Amino acid sequence: MSLRNAVLAALINREASGYELAKQFHVSVANFWTATSQQLYRELEKMEADGLLSARLVAQEKRPDKRLFSLTDAGRTALRNFTRQDPKPTTVRDELLVQIEALAHADVASVRSSIVQRIESSARRLESYERRLAEILHGRSEEDFLATGNRIGPYLTLQRGIIFERENLTWGRLALSVLERRFP
Repeated sequence: MSLRNAVLAALINREASGYELAKQFHVSVANFWTATSQQLYRELEKMEADGLLSARLVAQEKRPDKRLFSLTDAGRTALRNFTRQDPKPTTVRDELLVQIEALAHADVASVRSSIVQRIESSARRLESYERRLAEILHGRSEEDFLATGNRIGPYLTLQRGIIFERENLTWGRLALSVLERRFP
């Protein structure tokens, strides 16, 4: 999947500025797609040039004017075409797992520290995702939301992020436990 498709999906329901999209990528899309602000701004320019997005300038007081991006018909078609493709299988590329694989020749204290950092990072992301889920549910039960809510896509992607971070926590605790037994 390309950043282009992630941007199209992020703009499906409303227009947004580059800043708002970057913030959205760091908060709600980060559980399945990451991009730096620079990458995002470059992609917005390319997408506008390719006719997938239109932009309008909004004057602001005491701030620079901002550009709000929205999907064009061509952008909606591109997104629809993307959703018709079979997605490529996910591949794990994780430097921490390479360190674990090399544990026999590693600095165990440094690897242990990396695992602790991963646990802490996953705990923060999990907390953030759970707050975002509460915002989406907006006081409704999950059963009620699933029957009547209109943001099923964000709900499902957040659930995937929540499950992923919970698994990171479970694995991290297991790894620390094994290291403690083997390398006290």
